Amino acid sequence: MERALIVGVNINSDKRSASAFGLAMDEMVSLVKACDMQPVGRISQNMERANTATYIGAGKVEEVREMAAQLEAELVVFDNGLSPIQLRNLQKILDCPVIDRTTLILEIFSTRAQTREAKLQVEVARLQYMLPRLVGLHAALSRQGGASGAMSNKGAGEKKLELDRRRLEQRLTGLKRELEEISGERRTQRRMRAESGLPRVALVGYTNAGKSTVMNMLLSAYVSNEEKQVLEKDMLFATLDTTVRRIAPPKENAFLLSDTVGFISNLPHNLVKAFRSTLEEVKEADLLLQIIDYSDENHREQMKVTADTLRELGAGDIPVIYVFNKADLCGMGEFATIQGDDKIYMSAKSQCGIDALLTMISGKLSGGYQDCKLLIPYQRGELVSYLNENAVVYEMQYRETGVYLEANVRKRDAGRFREYLL
Repeated sequence: MERALIVGVNINSDKRSASAFGLAMDEMVSLVKACDMQPVGRISQNMERANTATYIGAGKVEEVREMAAQLEAELVVFDNGLSPIQLRNLQKILDCPVIDRTTLILEIFSTRAQTREAKLQVEVARLQYMLPRLVGLHAALSRQGGASGAMSNKGAGEKKLELDRRRLEQRLTGLKRELEEISGERRTQRRMRAESGLPRVALVGYTNAGKSTVMNMLLSAYVSNEEKQVLEKDMLFATLDTTVRRIAPPKENAFLLSDTVGFISNLPHNLVKAFRSTLEEVKEADLLLQIIDYSDENHREQMKVTADTLRELGAGDIPVIYVFNKADLCGMGEFATIQGDDKIYMSAKSQCGIDALLTMISGKLSGGYQDCKLLIPYQRGELVSYLNENAVVYEMQYRETGVYLEANVRKRDAGRFREYLL
């Protein structure tokens, strides 16, 4: 297990609060551990602006070098994003490998990706990040020599750079083409789900807050097939793929529930861009369940990061229920506590609060439903089956002229079946 020294810089011009900076540094410890590295120390600096050559000041570089030697650190990890020049200069001065936050998160994503789409998305983000950082990777090779202009003789280093860049660009083009085909399939699936008329609910929130646990809680209660369960593990970014399941509670309207990739502060922009097709599920939801780890002392900062990310995705105006998970770890007992119509304190792990949460979801989605009475002819039995599956049927009678139903149906369905309305 490699020993890693963590370095963080709070740039005053970024207007990042001390608590937000502290959260980012605490996260770096978790990210380093998630990469199977051992964090052996951390060092920070407040600066007005970043140093263009080494990001941190010359004195701090020397301090990092001495601390790395003292702690026998095998690599240095920066909480900030480093430019190719800064990366090269730091590695030369510190005489050890240097990586930044983006590289660390990309490494975690690459180990967590399971499906073809997730693997493609991670590789696209990685190649986009690597392209501008090729310069300096072949410093040991010769540089261009000979005359200038068209008669110049390219050295091995420059030829190697050109070949690497060309290969990466070709690979990136092919990956984007393949990813676009998969994205097209996902768009078709979303269109089919939209045509079904079922309301869509998306789980969002910070990584490792318990989104998959909440989904499995609802699945175990209302879906008998255990194969529908999703991966649930106490680790960062355990879920990279969007999973959609149909939840059909008794005496309540069915809805589609999707689990999505978790958020984190300073999530690299190229990762957000690469996973945008997956996160479109959030943008098209009728309701968001924001899962919050209430036991985490930084949960308010995490809520702000989630809100900022949702706005970036264009999902900032979608109705939200705030699910404060792991409330049992904060001495709130084994019973769920509801505040207003958009906040619930509960424990998904112990199945505490499932009925209360479902009631809140139904209340938020009820605007798209209406109670009605229908008389459906016996020759249209498929409509009776449809309503039994997609509506809440309060009463059903077999009469001479057809099947009489009193039900809570989608307003869209009420319009489709208006000839049978009483």
